[in-house]
Amino acid sequence: MKKKFDKSSGWFKRHRTGCLMAIILCIGFMAAAVISADRVCQRAAAGRIFRSAATVPEREVGLVLGASRTTRRGAPNLHFTSRIETAAALYKAGKVHHLLVSGDNHTATYDEPTDMMNALMAKGVPAAAITRDYAGFRTLDSVVRAKTVFGLKRCLIITEAYHCPRALWIAQNHGLEAVAFAAPDVAVKSWSLRAEAREELARTWCALDLYVLHRQPKFAGPKEPAILSVVLP
Repeated sequence: MKKKFDKSSGWFKRHRTGCLMAIILCIGFMAAAVISADRVCQRAAAGRIFRSAATVPEREVGLVLGASRTTRRGAPNLHFTSRIETAAALYKAGKVHHLLVSGDNHTATYDEPTDMMNALMAKGVPAAAITRDYAGFRTLDSVVRAKTVFGLKRCLIITEAYHCPRALWIAQNHGLEAVAFAAPDVAVKSWSLRAEAREELARTWCALDLYVLHRQPKFAGPKEPAILSVVLP
């Protein structure tokens, strides 16, 4: 065992410079990938993110991207609250006439779309103006299914500012005409910083999904006629 360790140690000493160069190159490549993905994502969203109800264009459907109602510790999730309050306000202002709430429902006890619907109804949005997408497991699933399953040709995406560019990037690459409304940022700075840090990595992974893996939603159908009859007579 000691001889094997000595051999490994000796090999590393002989090739230390090459190993360090390989590590540096890998780090450099990863950094370049993150920066490149971020720039492409931002370009795809340029001029299509709105923050004022007075300036955002009217759309038949608002796509509300999912979030858990509570945190892992059971506290209210401020991201969820921000998206719901924004979606309800846009509906009441007549900027959207129907809301497609898309989120994760991977178990019987975890149901983001129903939580979103209940929260919207508590804000005065009628149930008839809400459609649930239970298979919005990722942003890509939510955005692509809005087109392929629910038949939308254009929509208003509702989520926070850090999340809007990636959602619009996905929409652009899948032929969905979309603009986005940025919900107010979460007031707790630590929450926002964590979300923004995760988003940088998510954009890099999104580039792989769009250009390398050509990933599609986990569940591609069947089509949902209910929302079609409501918003596309």
